[in-house]
Amino acid sequence: MVFKKITLIGTSEESFDAAADDAIDRAEETLQNVKWIEVDELGVEVANAPDRQYQAEVTVAFELEE
Repeated sequence: MVFKKITLIGTSEESFDAAADDAIDRAEETLQNVKWIEVDELGVEVANAPDRQYQAEVTVAFELEE
């Protein structure tokens, strides 16, 4: 088996959990063979957002097809 990893950043105006879920949901919708996801960093954008924008950077690992 060979895996590839990519980084995604999910966002939410609600919470870090919702931001991570945003990234995970998108990965599962657009990638095949997703095996695991690691939450790497959490952040909050305050400068350019009217409200706080929670961000979760995740690493997605998926198996490459033969």
